[in-house]
Amino acid sequence: MREPRALTKRAQYTLVYRQGRVWANSLLVMKAMPNGLAISRYGFSVTRKVGGAVRRNRLKRLLREIMRTQSLKPGWDIVFIVRSVAVKADFRRLERAVTDLLALAQLLESR
Repeated sequence: MREPRALTKRAQYTLVYRQGRVWANSLLVMKAMPNGLAISRYGFSVTRKVGGAVRRNRLKRLLREIMRTQSLKPGWDIVFIVRSVAVKADFRRLERAVTDLLALAQLLESR
């Protein structure tokens, strides 16, 4: 079953690519823009440069789990672009990279 907070259409990704603000670190590039909805949606872009299908899908699974645990402010579309060095990163390092980018963009909801 598809996550309701997932970006699913090519047009959604394209809009974020063209109009979104950019934040980056050594493992990921994050693009985000307001979407005017009551929820925040996110998606992942993992190119073939990162590795074969097994590696790409593993990274997407890890990132989905990381995002599931994050408390995001509502009303944003976010796309994470994975850099090839992320293949060597473990779960904790990826989690730290995602959290740092979301905090830098002030997209985390204060608890």
